[in-house]
Amino acid sequence: ERSSEHHRPHPYHRSEVHDEAHRRLREEVPALKEKKMKVAHGFHKVPQTGVIYVMTRASEEGFHYGSEDWSNLGQGAPEVGPIPDALDRPISAFFDPNANEYAPVAGIVELRQAVADLYNARYRKDKASKYTWKNVCITPGGRASLTRVAAAIGNVYVGFFLPEYTAYEEMLAIFKKFVAIPHALDAKTGYGISPEELRREIRSRGLGVVVTSNPSNPTGKLIEGEDLKQWVSIGAEMKCSMVFDEFYSAYIWSHGAENNGRTVSAAEYVEDVNKDPVIIVDGLTKSWRLPGWRISWVVAPEEVIKAISSSGSFLDGGANNPLQHSAVALLNPEFANNDVKALQAHFRQKRQYMIDTLLRMGFKLDAMPMGTFYIWADVSGLPSPLDNGISFFEAALKEKVICVPGIFFDINPGKRRELESSPYHNYIRFS
Repeated sequence: ERSSEHHRPHPYHRSEVHDEAHRRLREEVPALKEKKMKVAHGFHKVPQTGVIYVMTRASEEGFHYGSEDWSNLGQGAPEVGPIPDALDRPISAFFDPNANEYAPVAGIVELRQAVADLYNARYRKDKASKYTWKNVCITPGGRASLTRVAAAIGNVYVGFFLPEYTAYEEMLAIFKKFVAIPHALDAKTGYGISPEELRREIRSRGLGVVVTSNPSNPTGKLIEGEDLKQWVSIGAEMKCSMVFDEFYSAYIWSHGAENNGRTVSAAEYVEDVNKDPVIIVDGLTKSWRLPGWRISWVVAPEEVIKAISSSGSFLDGGANNPLQHSAVALLNPEFANNDVKALQAHFRQKRQYMIDTLLRMGFKLDAMPMGTFYIWADVSGLPSPLDNGISFFEAALKEKVICVPGIFFDINPGKRRELESSPYHNYIRFS
């Protein structure tokens, strides 16, 4: 059993001040304060997200896409090619000359309706309130979805949980209307937060919006069933909008293999699609294994969709027009559900292999991941200097293995906190 020592915040390792890996990190990722450019007056350096830093360092060491002698366990990218027992995907694109025009900023109606139809088929068969195309906004990728949402958030406190997806850091900092407030989750509870704790958090901090990835990137924690139902209910009751990043909604491991094909979404527990303050973000990137298409969506009350569409008009201008037309067939419920069955059968084996191997090698897992394709591993029991995430990452690069240090998931919008005492220095995320 792990000692309580491992659950307390880990200060920097004693050698980190002089350690080359940490010196490089401090130079490349300004974590504590804004740095101005020396040449371009009026501009400041924009820090890389953690995963981009990781992939940049790997490239410096010789990695390139297609490298057969490298193992990329860092970037959160699924296999994009065929997988066993999956149907052929309708992914050919026909470039109608009319599609050379701008698409509507909110997306083409045909694709918006296809998204609505899929959610209704999966989660709302027996509900009177159904999603329509007016409840859907198409965006050019997940980051664009989240940024549009952030741009539409008003002058409120926004709660988020740690550890969390690295791209949230700048997304929660760049817009100055709202203030982002972190809540660090406890490893002892498997990084979960109960509905009762959520209620207290919203009340005590006066939160107007809560943002969370579900399943969680990086821990794999999954909110489902009665707990997820209560989250949705609490949001409506306390007038706190719930933003669910559901990009890994098909990577669910809480059921047996006989139930492969099951997905999880807050949409199942929404009573009125235009009154309940639930905003859902998803797309083709993970569950459809098409990250290069940059086709994602936001599902929300019509009033929110109008605001998000407006923010897209100045942020990104809209998603790729030809590929929106091609994406419609991928949203067919029968095809999508069969594809999830094959995906879960394939990734379930990979997940188990990774878990078994890491445990055998001396890594520790605070909890088994019930979602995503990530393993959140504690390296504190490994020999020094491998017992620190940054040092482990640099050592792994020498062996042509890519992973992501846990410190990058201690997101720090606005650089308001010191990270020397972060509890995630001794963690690694494996993809």
